[in-house]
Amino acid sequence: MVHPLPDIPSSLSWPAALKGVAALLVLNALLSFGPWWPTPGVVLQARLAPELVALWLLLLWLVMRQRALSRRLLWALSALVFGLILGRYADVTAPSLFGRPINVYWDLPQLPRFLWVSAADHPAWLSLAVVAAVLAASWLLFVLVRWCLKTLLHTLVPWALRTFSAWVLSFCAALLVAAHLAWVPGTGRWVSNAVLPMFAQQAGLLWDAHAPGRLAYALPAITPPEDALGTHGPAVFSALAGRDVNIIFLESFGAVLYDHPQARAATEPARRALQDTLTTSGRHVVSGFFRSPTVGGASDLAHLSLLSGVDLSDARRHNLLLTTQRPTLLHLFKQAGYETFGVYHAVSWPWPEHAFYGFDTYIDGPALGYEGPPITFWKIPDQVALARYEQLFPRTSTSAPRVLFFATISSHFPFSPVPPYQPDWQRALTASPFDAADLQAVAEHRVNWLNMRSDYLATVNYVYRWLDGYFALPEPRESITVLVGDHQPTANITGERAPWDVPVHIISRDPALLERFKAQGFTEGLSPDRKVLGGLHHLTSLLLGGFGPDPALPLVQRSTAPRKPG
Repeated sequence: MVHPLPDIPSSLSWPAALKGVAALLVLNALLSFGPWWPTPGVVLQARLAPELVALWLLLLWLVMRQRALSRRLLWALSALVFGLILGRYADVTAPSLFGRPINVYWDLPQLPRFLWVSAADHPAWLSLAVVAAVLAASWLLFVLVRWCLKTLLHTLVPWALRTFSAWVLSFCAALLVAAHLAWVPGTGRWVSNAVLPMFAQQAGLLWDAHAPGRLAYALPAITPPEDALGTHGPAVFSALAGRDVNIIFLESFGAVLYDHPQARAATEPARRALQDTLTTSGRHVVSGFFRSPTVGGASDLAHLSLLSGVDLSDARRHNLLLTTQRPTLLHLFKQAGYETFGVYHAVSWPWPEHAFYGFDTYIDGPALGYEGPPITFWKIPDQVALARYEQLFPRTSTSAPRVLFFATISSHFPFSPVPPYQPDWQRALTASPFDAADLQAVAEHRVNWLNMRSDYLATVNYVYRWLDGYFALPEPRESITVLVGDHQPTANITGERAPWDVPVHIISRDPALLERFKAQGFTEGLSPDRKVLGGLHHLTSLLLGGFGPDPALPLVQRSTAPRKPG
């Protein structure tokens, strides 16, 4: 079926002109909106959309080329514009929500999981209603786009082909967009950022991810764990003298907790309380700032940067690393006689990639056997998960030394509701770990999507609180704890263009051991100097130096440099 176009007129009636201008403005609005920072919403912008200019020129060419457009072509054009609108929405909202651009390779696999987690706490009818509303809104948007295109094809486009002033305006619009794409200063005031480059970038990302040979040169020739293993062998952790090691990644703990006045004031009392508990228990702590390879999400990049000693700020390098047999810090610990445990209590689905990490025992949420009520989106609070781990795998005088890799989750986006803290850690192991009033408060709390900062700070204080309680417990045998912030929280907490820095704390009863880290730039206490000591992949070498036989083991710069092609 074809849609014949009207004869090319030399003038337009006012009703037709108004319809055409309205269609043009609607399409421009749909292709040029900006973020309503820091929410999932958008705001209209009085700027020209580059994609609209390209679409206008395409329509002119199509009408010059043929006098009748098939129904299939009109639907294809509508689908193209609809896809551009969806891509723009993702492109403009991802930085405001997550502090980083959209990443199709990582974000698409996470989308079903996020939707499932979000829907699990609501009745099925509500989830179905939301799905129906989204589908209806999408269809209405598609119909609107199709109407706009059809209107343009029957009004402004045929008229513009015969009008000199229309050609001049079209040429000027194309020239302005070209200047903006060429980064000519001042054009951003009149032209919005294009979304097509994002599509091209994501297509390249997917191509590289499925062609690992194209990225083989990106991995280092030798990593810090490989270098340390070759240099020291089983004695690589001799300074630990067989003491247990806890590596605890603190979800969304970033430099904002120290840099932002409100965040610092809100969390400083809890930090001081934790410091007092550490001191009372005979422990000491040194701290430093490091640069995370990610921000707002993708915690795996931070986890594996530390374990591998490889800079994973390029997510494609992470994917390539998982295809290798490179050893991690956990493999080194196993070589030294340690038993390694990985606790991921937020995970309730198959995660085959964990085999690369080097856990002797991998414990996800279901494996903990939690019988209490689900709390927040992530079901099992951090405190309960740690208590259950200690109960299921008790440390005794005869058991092998161990490493715990614990990925916390309670301070994860959307930062609420805040789990209740249970001072009685034995009760936390029961089927009724919390009082009814605490559970009621959690059930009544709603996520404040427009202002998450207060909830974020409350979840951080919850983490400090359970850490305080944990270090106050009797210790079955001496351990050393490394607390690592995985990444800064989302941009609606940090503000725009915040650094990707995170705090790292090393806690021990052995002052001599901590002196090794002070010699490498760490400072006393839980509030470190603001100097950044390197990326999290540099922390790998610092830990190997502090825990190994040579207290002055330097950073292995050659180990973290990407291999050059050829």
